[in-house]
Amino acid sequence: MFVKICGITRADDAEAAVEAGAGAIGFVFWPESARFIDPYRARAIASTLPPFVTAVGVFVNQPLQHVNAVARLVRLGAVQLHGDETRDYAAAVSSPVIKAVPFAPAEDVRVGAWPASTTLLLDAHDPVKRGGTGRTIDWTGAAAVAAQRRILLAGGLTPDNVREAVAQVRPFGIDVSSGVERTPGVKDHPRMRALFEALSAMTAGRERLRSSARL
Repeated sequence: MFVKICGITRADDAEAAVEAGAGAIGFVFWPESARFIDPYRARAIASTLPPFVTAVGVFVNQPLQHVNAVARLVRLGAVQLHGDETRDYAAAVSSPVIKAVPFAPAEDVRVGAWPASTTLLLDAHDPVKRGGTGRTIDWTGAAAVAAQRRILLAGGLTPDNVREAVAQVRPFGIDVSSGVERTPGVKDHPRMRALFEALSAMTAGRERLRSSARL
């Protein structure tokens, strides 16, 4: 299971996320966010990440030139667009793109507007915060999308509900921010570990079932 821990603002939080098992670290470069981080500070943190962990930058309706400049500066492995960006805008981004889509069953048209080659992140709709709301989305609807294309599931995921969410939606990966925080931008290390322990227990359970079926 691919796991991205987003809203990182401190080096020790990034280190703890990597030690717990994160495959990606998210930096929010939108100044209106409570989890905003200066690109130079993010670059310093990103430089400490092991090669198997991807640095992802989150942007919201920001100038394309700025997005590409920050991506080069921080050496981002992917850019996550969390605003109203178009397909043409995304095509001009210099890094691989993850497109966040505010999701509800009625928003299927937004999902279909993006090519299958684009990884979508399904999150709760909030035109002000643009993510990190702590609210879950419709998992049944998300499961229907996940059956057709690669998605990242976001929105209110915590150590307490992540197993149920993953079992129901079966996404390619998950994106977690507020569910493992003490305050916005400050991660709770025990909660991060608990999240990965819940996912590991789920995987172990599936392996036991497969082994029993082979007997």
